[in-house]
Amino acid sequence: MRKVSLVKLITLFLVGATITTFSIQCKKEDSNAVITGLNRSFKGNADSTVYASFYSNNIFALASTTPTKNDSINFRGVQAILTENCASSNCHGGPISPKFSSYTDVMKYVTPGNPAASKLWTSITTNDFNKAMPPITSGNDVADADKAIIYNWILNGAKEKPDVNDFRPAAIAVISSGCTSGNCHNEATSTGVWARKGLIPGLTAADTAVWSTTNLTTGAVSTYLQLNNNTLRNTILSAYKDSVRKFYADTLANASYRPYKTFSTPVAAASVRGPFNTYEDIIFDISYPKGIRSNTTISYTDPATAKKFYVKGDYLNSTTALLLRIDSTILMANPRTGVWGTTNTGSMAWDDGGLKPSEIALIKAWYFADANVPDVWKYGTTGAGIFKYKVTGKVITK
Repeated sequence: MRKVSLVKLITLFLVGATITTFSIQCKKEDSNAVITGLNRSFKGNADSTVYASFYSNNIFALASTTPTKNDSINFRGVQAILTENCASSNCHGGPISPKFSSYTDVMKYVTPGNPAASKLWTSITTNDFNKAMPPITSGNDVADADKAIIYNWILNGAKEKPDVNDFRPAAIAVISSGCTSGNCHNEATSTGVWARKGLIPGLTAADTAVWSTTNLTTGAVSTYLQLNNNTLRNTILSAYKDSVRKFYADTLANASYRPYKTFSTPVAAASVRGPFNTYEDIIFDISYPKGIRSNTTISYTDPATAKKFYVKGDYLNSTTALLLRIDSTILMANPRTGVWGTTNTGSMAWDDGGLKPSEIALIKAWYFADANVPDVWKYGTTGAGIFKYKVTGKVITK
C-alpha cells in the first residue's frame, strides 16, 4: 500500500469537505425541508380600503399646535413592518446591505404604483429560495396582513406622506362599516318609515320590517322600520336626493321640490337616520345636513295647500355637521350666522359607530383633503373657519 503523508491526507480531507459543502449549498432548494410546501405568495387582494402609509403615525395636517387624541392617525405602517422583518440592527438596518432604514433607502427597491415591478414586493412574495426575504431558513415570513399594507402602499403611489387618495377609501370604509351596522344609517332604514307611513304610493306595512335596539346605558328603546325591496328603496332614495339638490340650488324657482318626506316628527314614528352606505351618501349628508332636511319644528306652511314642511329653506343655517357628530374635541360655528356652538358630544363616534381616535383622525384628514367636500362645510362662507378646538380655541382654516 502506498503511504500518504499526514499533511496530504489533511489537505485532501479539507478539499473534499469544501466540495461537499459547496454541492450541498447549490442544492439547498432540494435538500432543505423548510421549503417543502412553501407558499409565500400574497393571498389577499388589492384593497384600497386598507389604510397604508409609510410611517405608522401621521398627524392631521391642520391640527392644533398640541394635537389632541383625535389628531393622530396611528396605524401600522410600512416602515414598522420592514423594521421588524428586514431592517433590524443586525440585518438590513445594520451591517448588511441593502439598507431599509429610511424612506429613501426603501424607495430604491420600489416602483410607485406597480407592486409587481418592485423588488421589495417580489422579495417578500417569491418562493425562490435564493431571492426570498426574509431568508426562508430564518423560519420567518411577513404576515399576510402586513403584505396587504405594503401592497396597497406601493399600489397607491408609495408616498412618504399620505394624501386624500390614501385617506378617502379608508375613511369611507370606516364610516360605512361603523355607522350602517345595527340597521342605523342605511338605505333600508332611511326609506322604511316613509313606506310604513304611506308616503310611498303602492307600499303597505307588509313591505317593511321592524327592528328594535336597546341602549345599554339608558335603557331607551329605538325602533327602526326598514323597506325590504332593495331596488325600490334605491330608486326612492335617489329621487329624494334629486329633489333636495334641486330645491337648494334655487329655493324660489324650485319651491315645489321642497322635500316633504322628512326623517323626524311628525311623519316619523320611529328612529330614522340618513344613509351612509356609499361615498355619495356621505357627501350628500355633508352637503345637506340631516338637521336641515328634517327639522323638528315646522319651517314652512304652503299658503295654497296648507301643507306643513319640516325642511328648512337655507341649508347653511345649521348648527351641526357630520364632522361635529364624529369628533368630540371640536366645536362648530353656524356657517350662515357665524355664531359658535358651545357643546359637542361626538355621539356619532361613540353611540353609533364606536370609532377609535385614530379612525376619527383619519376621517378628519379625509374630510379636509377631499375636494368633493364643499369648502363652505370646512371653512364657512368667508373662509374664516367653522370648526375650532375646544381646548386651544384654534380655528381650522386652509
